[in-house]
Amino acid sequence: MRLSPARLACSAVLVAATAVAARAQATPTPQPPMGAPMPMPPATIAVSGQGEATVVPDRARLSIGVQTQAATAADASARNAALQRAVIDAVRAQGVPADQISTSGYNVYPEQTYDQQTRRSRITGYNVQNTVVVELQRTAQVGPVLDAVLARGANLVSSLQFYSSQLEGVRRQALQNAVRRARADAEAMASAAGGQLGELIELSSDVNVPVPRPVYAAAARMARDAMAEATPVSEGTQTVNATVSARWRFVAGR
Repeated sequence: MRLSPARLACSAVLVAATAVAARAQATPTPQPPMGAPMPMPPATIAVSGQGEATVVPDRARLSIGVQTQAATAADASARNAALQRAVIDAVRAQGVPADQISTSGYNVYPEQTYDQQTRRSRITGYNVQNTVVVELQRTAQVGPVLDAVLARGANLVSSLQFYSSQLEGVRRQALQNAVRRARADAEAMASAAGGQLGELIELSSDVNVPVPRPVYAAAARMARDAMAEATPVSEGTQTVNATVSARWRFVAGR
């Protein structure tokens, strides 16, 4: 069978391409001579840096409760509801919106005593606890709110926490301070070694953001005679700490 010139040309191209591919696969990758030193990796300088930034809290969170006791659960609950309603009204009167007040717990439990003669426990009454969390947009509201709720029947203040609404900006400031310190240390090391810093190769961070700072956690069983003076409250400051790890290329002096 005779092949046309076009078929012969295609066959020739295919054979040539196969031969080139075979030679490419057979050509070994150049290797350094036996005994030759391996190329050294580029010199680098690795450091870590710490930075911090402080902020004055501008928000507060209060946990306020009312505890009542009565012979029956229904009576204890009714007394509690009346007192808690008065407490919430007192909070609202201080300019706190309703959406910043939320119920966080409601408990009813019996009081029991052990009878030595019958060797049995018997219920002597019931306790009811109703707790609300109040979010305050200004720390200056803390003292007046505490005074108002204690005067209206609140007898449990289980927590008071201060926190900042500006933590994101403070976190970035702490990171910037940490990077500046790391670079300053790296530049000092490079200069002492007779060179200078090259391009940045690696940078990582770890930031410790403070949780809302609890001021105290105690039952506020303050007698009414303690209400003669306004409750003093100090929010203090909060500190955000940041740590960075960085690595730069070292450029030797000439």
